[in-house]
Amino acid sequence: MILRLLLGSCLLAAMACGTAPASGGAGALTVSMAYMPNLTHAAGLIAVGDGSLRKALAPHTLNVKAFSAGPQLIEALLAGEVDIALVGPSPALNGFVKSRGAALRVIAGASSGGALFVVRPGVTIKAPADLAGKHIATPQRGGTQDIALRFLARGAGLKTADEGGTVSVVPMQPADILTTFQRGQIDGAWLAEPWCTRLIQEAGATVWFDERSKWPGERFATAHVIVATRFLEQHPDLVRAFLRTHVEATQFTVAHPAEAQTLANREIGRITTAALPARVLEAAFRNVDYTWDPLSSSLAVMADHAHQLGFLGEAPPDLRALYDLAPLNEVLREKGLPAVTAGGQP
Repeated sequence: MILRLLLGSCLLAAMACGTAPASGGAGALTVSMAYMPNLTHAAGLIAVGDGSLRKALAPHTLNVKAFSAGPQLIEALLAGEVDIALVGPSPALNGFVKSRGAALRVIAGASSGGALFVVRPGVTIKAPADLAGKHIATPQRGGTQDIALRFLARGAGLKTADEGGTVSVVPMQPADILTTFQRGQIDGAWLAEPWCTRLIQEAGATVWFDERSKWPGERFATAHVIVATRFLEQHPDLVRAFLRTHVEATQFTVAHPAEAQTLANREIGRITTAALPARVLEAAFRNVDYTWDPLSSSLAVMADHAHQLGFLGEAPPDLRALYDLAPLNEVLREKGLPAVTAGGQP
């Protein structure tokens, strides 16, 4: 499906940019979908960019919103401005806990990997203890890489500056990270693709580690598909339609990486006004693995880290209601694909 749409697609210019979801006339709805211009969100970028998602949801209207960081996206979902989205694990967890498990559900995975810790030329960071006295950037406080950085520092017996310690965690938008890095005002950064590759190629950064090396089997959740619980309950047919397109876009991305890169890059260019150079795109794409499996075991570890850092309240979070994979597994059965599970439950 995606490949056929790729050959005849000229729908990029028709993308909508709006705010809150709203019902239309004669039973039509406006479905508000959100993502970020990161390659970890490539399946979403492609499904929007080639028109397949818009077609799958017809006659309803697709309203697309782009965010620069996950916590901002979650706030929009909690405010009722987003129905369905691709977002990183830590923001999804925070939104789930903040709403006492009521606001959202994880309904699929989107990507694994695609996050690197890079270091500015002339700076030595070879072990976590070397973070002392350093200024390290992340996309936003409470985001997936932000939590990972803080936990890494704590494991080395270090405190961040906001705890009275010497590790300065500097949350800022990825484009600003690149500029600040080039000016020598930060020592390193932990962020998602394509930004880590841009720092390598445009600012001379070196890789301290690819985060995949820190996880069993080099697999960990970098992006999920989440849905507002109210939308899932009211419009399960539209959720399934979204997931069919998501699975097809993921299959297309794996089977046709060159074409997938082109489509994803067009969307990144539309959102940011500057498409990625070919050498950045190709290198960054190799660092990401695409999957609809939510990789729930890695999310459980991230939840434990976020709780230990005080981001998820005093009590350990109860995540039993976080996943609803029934719609995804319906789609997978339709396509003759194996079901996925969360915590041992289908």
